[in-house]
Amino acid sequence: MLKSLKFSGLTVALVYVAVSLVVLAAFATPLWLAWRETIEDGRVKFLKADTQRLIAVFNKGGLAALAPAIEIEVGTSADGAEKIILLADAAFRPLAGNLPAWPKELSTATGTYKLSITIGKQPLRVALLSTALPGGYHLLVANDIAKYRRLENFFLYGLLGAAGIVLALGTAGGFYIRRMLLSQVKDINRATSAIMLGNFSHRLPAHGGESELNILVETQNRMLDQIEHLVEGIRNVSNAIAHDLRTPLAELRSRLEELSLTRPEPELTFTEIECATADVDRVISIFNALLRLAEIDSGIRRSGFIKIDARTIAAEAVEFYQPVAEIREVDFSFLCAESLPLWGDPLLIAQAIGNLIDNALKYVPEKGSITVNATRGAGGGVEIVVADNGPGIPAEERPKVLERFYRGDTSRGTPGAGLGLSLVAAVAKLHGGDLLLADNSPGLRATLVLSTPEGEVSSPQVI
Repeated sequence: MLKSLKFSGLTVALVYVAVSLVVLAAFATPLWLAWRETIEDGRVKFLKADTQRLIAVFNKGGLAALAPAIEIEVGTSADGAEKIILLADAAFRPLAGNLPAWPKELSTATGTYKLSITIGKQPLRVALLSTALPGGYHLLVANDIAKYRRLENFFLYGLLGAAGIVLALGTAGGFYIRRMLLSQVKDINRATSAIMLGNFSHRLPAHGGESELNILVETQNRMLDQIEHLVEGIRNVSNAIAHDLRTPLAELRSRLEELSLTRPEPELTFTEIECATADVDRVISIFNALLRLAEIDSGIRRSGFIKIDARTIAAEAVEFYQPVAEIREVDFSFLCAESLPLWGDPLLIAQAIGNLIDNALKYVPEKGSITVNATRGAGGGVEIVVADNGPGIPAEERPKVLERFYRGDTSRGTPGAGLGLSLVAAVAKLHGGDLLLADNSPGLRATLVLSTPEGEVSSPQVI
C-alpha cells in the first residue's frame, strides 16, 4: 500500500499526521488498559473489604447483630443505591438490606459477578460479591459500576482532546514541512531549468546542514560536474578531430589535385598514390581508435572479460616488439617471475601494453633501455610497469597527455594522433584500475594498474 502512494508534499503531511496519531494510540492504549485494570482491582477490593467487615460482625454477634448493622449501613447512605447489601436465609429470602429479592441470575456458589439489577424502578449495572455464611445464610455486597464511569469518561475526554491537539498540530506541522519541501523543490526546479537551457556551469542550490535533500543535491551537483566535464571533453575532442583529420585530408586532396593537373610519369604517380594511401590509413587509424575508446567508455567490452594470465599477455607483447628494439639496438627486457591471474579483456590489455611499449620505443634514444615488469600489487591487483630512459614527460604535462588528441612538444615530430595513452587510461578504468605516470630519472615510468575482483582469479585460462 505504501508503495502505491505517490511522493508529494501532501503525502508527507498526511503521513506525518497519521504517524502522530499512531504514536498517541500506542502511548494511550497501555494507559487505558492499566486504568481499567486498576479500577477493576479497586472495585473488587472494596467489595471484599465490606464483606469481611460484615462477616466479622456476624461472627461476633450472629444474625441478631448483622441484620441491624446492614440496615444502619444502607440507611445512612446518601444515595440509596450507593451501597447495595442483601442478607438472605437458606431459601434466599431477604432478611436485611436494600435489595428487594435475591437476583435470579446468581447461583448458590460464592464469587464475584457483574449483573444488571433493579432497585425501585432504577436499573443498575453492578459488580457484586456473593458469600455463604454459617447457618445457611447468604450475604451479597454490590457496588454500582456507573459511579466509576465518570472517571472513565474524564479519561476518554482527555484522550480525545489530546488526539485533537495532535491532529491539529500534526496537520499544521505536516503542511509546514510540505511548504518547506516545495520551496526547496522550486529552487531545484529553477536551477534545473537553467541547466536544461544549456548553462552547464549552473548548480543546484544546497542548503546548510546535513539532510537527505542536501545529500541528493550534492550527488546531483557531482553528476553535473561529470556531465560538464564530458560535454567539454566532447567539445575538445570534436575540435581535435577536426584539426587532426584536416591535415591528412588536405594533404590527400593536394596530392590528388596535383596528380590531376600535372599528370606525371607512372613511377611518380604511384609514389604519390602510396602517400595518399598512407594519409587514408592515418584517418582510418584515428577513427578505429575513437571507436575502440567509445566501446570502452560504454562498457560494451566488459562482455569479453575472461580469466587470463597477465604475465603471458605482457610476455607476448614484449616478444612482438623485440625485433623493433633490436633494430634500434635498445636494451629491451621483461621481468616477471609468477603467474598473474586476472579477470579482463585480453585483447584490450594486450593493446594497452603494446601502446605503452610503442610509446617508449618512439622516444627512447638508440642504444637506450626499456624494462617491462609485471607484478602483483599491494591491493591484490596487477601492475604492469613500462620504464624507459628517454626524455620523459614534464610533471605539469602528465595529466594532459591522458587527454584525447593531446600531443606535447616532444611528440610534435613523431607519428600519431595523441590517442595512445588515452586508450591505455580507458582500458585501465574499464578494469577498475588506473594509468600512473612518474619520472624514471631519466625517462618515463608508466604503470598500468588492473584491479582483480575477488573470487574471479581461480584457475586462470592462459591466453
